Amino acid sequence: MTDIKELLIKPEFPLSAKYDPDWILANQMGPHALWLAEWLLQDLPLAPGMRVLDLGCGKAMSSIFMAREFKVQVWATDLWITPDYNRKRAEAFGVGDSVFPVRAEAHALPFSDNFFDAIVSFDAYQYFGTDVLYLGYLLRFLRPGGFAGMAGPGLTRPIRTVPAHLARSQSHGKPFWDDECWSFKTADWWHEHWRCNSSIKNIRADTLAEGWRYWYEFEKVLEETGKSMFPSDTEALEKDRGEYLGFVRALAKRTGGVGINMYDPAIAASLGLDG
Repeated sequence: MTDIKELLIKPEFPLSAKYDPDWILANQMGPHALWLAEWLLQDLPLAPGMRVLDLGCGKAMSSIFMAREFKVQVWATDLWITPDYNRKRAEAFGVGDSVFPVRAEAHALPFSDNFFDAIVSFDAYQYFGTDVLYLGYLLRFLRPGGFAGMAGPGLTRPIRTVPAHLARSQSHGKPFWDDECWSFKTADWWHEHWRCNSSIKNIRADTLAEGWRYWYEFEKVLEETGKSMFPSDTEALEKDRGEYLGFVRALAKRTGGVGINMYDPAIAASLGLDG
């Protein structure tokens, strides 16, 4: 049996190492969200009292982490997890007064313009953020001078054809690659994608060194403890060894305005555009 602590408690992620591995395994909905959060937040500055949108937060592990470690207020937003459960998890960690669970779809966010000081997303942004129009929509909720960032699974180099070892069925019968994996992009792809938006600057996108290994080791623990929500991908990740798969992040600072939401009836009426 693999030593869980050896694989989950990393000196590279000292803040994440403070959290109970059993709690992390019980609440995971993708590759280790706390590692990804800690990596992103090394370069995305959070300060006490900031209002943060955690988009696609799952079971709110990253929201709880940010509230505890950075003393920020977090709107833990997800479509698939009801607010009641995330509120209970936040209260159990003593941050019920600074983590605000919200159930919402990423394209229908119930927030005011310029409301957040930072918007972050872990293990989720690739599923909705590849749309060329999405970043412009999301920035509507971020104040000028605020920061946006994402971190999650991605590619270390571009592909046009799925590599054989990712398309081949693993011993349990399921291949790593399915159609959703086409949402995985390289750091360079994210940089160019975000560069098209004139409302951000200081864009940085990169790949986590040895990211594939962290991903593999987390999958290994899930496999051996039986805590995985999905069939294990350890075989594919071990064969790949970072040739194509890894963790990527992107972050930037918002500059000026992002336009007016002409689809909001109240705004249209105030401008005399409602017919």
